[in-house]
Amino acid sequence: MFAIDHIILLAAVLILFGILSSKLSARLGLPVLVLFLLVGMLAGEDGIGIAFDNAVEAHALGTLALAMILFDGGLQTPFASIKRVWKPASLLATWGVFVTAAITGMAAAFILDLPILEGLLLGAIVGSTDAAAVFSLLRNAGIHINPRLKNTLEIESASNDPMAIFLTVGLLDILVKGMQPGIGLLQLFVMQMGIGALVGLSIGWIAVRVINRIQLSASGLYLVMVTAFGLLAFGIAANLGGSGFLAIFIAGVMIGNTRFVFQRSTFLFHDGLAWLSQIMMFVVLGLLVTPESLLDVWLQGLVIAAVLILIARPLAVAPVLKLFGFSRNEIGLVSWVGLRGSVPIILAIFPLLYGLPGAELIFNVVFFVVLISATIQGSALPWVARKLGLTEAPPPVSAATLEITSLGDVDAEIVEYILADSPRVNGLLLSQMALPDNTIVAMISRDSAVIPPRGSTRLRAGDHLFVVLRPEQRPFVDRVFSPTLGTDTSVLLQTALNLKGSTRIEEVQRAYGIRLSDDSSLTLEQLARNALEGECECGAQFTIGGVQLQVAGMLDARVTTVRLSMDKNDTLAIH
Repeated sequence: MFAIDHIILLAAVLILFGILSSKLSARLGLPVLVLFLLVGMLAGEDGIGIAFDNAVEAHALGTLALAMILFDGGLQTPFASIKRVWKPASLLATWGVFVTAAITGMAAAFILDLPILEGLLLGAIVGSTDAAAVFSLLRNAGIHINPRLKNTLEIESASNDPMAIFLTVGLLDILVKGMQPGIGLLQLFVMQMGIGALVGLSIGWIAVRVINRIQLSASGLYLVMVTAFGLLAFGIAANLGGSGFLAIFIAGVMIGNTRFVFQRSTFLFHDGLAWLSQIMMFVVLGLLVTPESLLDVWLQGLVIAAVLILIARPLAVAPVLKLFGFSRNEIGLVSWVGLRGSVPIILAIFPLLYGLPGAELIFNVVFFVVLISATIQGSALPWVARKLGLTEAPPPVSAATLEITSLGDVDAEIVEYILADSPRVNGLLLSQMALPDNTIVAMISRDSAVIPPRGSTRLRAGDHLFVVLRPEQRPFVDRVFSPTLGTDTSVLLQTALNLKGSTRIEEVQRAYGIRLSDDSSLTLEQLARNALEGECECGAQFTIGGVQLQVAGMLDARVTTVRLSMDKNDTLAIH
């Protein structure tokens, strides 16, 4: 039997134990990352006896796993979220990390009786929040907070690693290599941030165009190609001296916010990869440490964790968020969700790799601080959020989803709409919705049931409608299913709207706010025949209340399609 056979067996057993331990997360009130770490520790030398102390291999595996977790986070981060919170999140990811590292580092130097630079090194290592921990907690803890808070926490955690790495590597270069503080540190900072961002944007832009244009014989290769582009962004940035973590996150954002083939399948694939990465990373990091070594530093680690959680993080967060109008309770929650996870442990391996004297002490203290942070902050998050009055009702979840998986360019997309409790849609028949011509409701999901859509289907609040439409029709369909009518109909009709001839005037008025006749029972076909005095033919036009109507389709003598557009020489009549 070869050694690899034993490794595969052990890896499978540990992964399965990690997966099964996640079932205990909700019952015990502990974040899954803590359970994964405990699985690794119990499997180590003081547990079932697996000996693993290779810092180089742990660093390599941890880096790869964290890269995949950040890539998945980027794929699932909408541009709208970044636009909403990029200012506070970017300040927290830079200035916030610096303040946290400085306060924690000075406290650590005093508590552990270390030189000030080594204390600051420990502070820099635990200075950043962990993307894997924050993503996992916010998406799987069973609580829901408002989008601005959630986006701030996720984007901060995904983008603050470069700052922590910069501080850690910079301080190690000063301590070990004798680099002088000043221009060298500034250059390292600019390279980490600048190169990482530039490479991420470039690779993300290239990736989408290649994925949508290349024709591959096997559909599964498209999912692998997306992964390869993410790793390419990380590799190029890291080899050029930039932050690979920032590059792969930005590349994920660029790819995830663009339409490409097998998009939903790609998201599911990378979600699975991210979970596998979390399990492997935390289990391996747990193997590196023994309970005995943690007991040697438990008191010092506990005090340092208290300084980090109760003093350093709040002092770093409060001034920044106050500038952007966050409430006191929101600032309190962001201060509390400063979870530490895999990133500090991976960075704690750096002193070992550099050969810094006393590196083992730093590693053990950092590991203990991470355990305390993840256990206390993570498990208490639901209680804290409820106590601060920041929880919200969970969003409705569809019982099923649809996706277009054509390998070629398709001039259509599937859009999911969740119906609000509005008289504009609630209780109406699907045939009364005045949808644009050639727009198809492909599926309706209600609670746990899937309903075949028919004209006689009566819509209810909370229904999930999956609509197949062309991109240019999206604004019209958005208006139909919007809970409020809005007032920009004249702008909307700058693009032509094709409706079925059987659509009633009252339905057009309710869906789009366009008044065409006092007799709301008329259909568009009847309206056209009245206006054209029965002389209907394709291309015939007439104008009513600022709206130009054109007979766009006929079948024998029947008007099948009427096109509505803005009459530039008149004023639109809006209800």
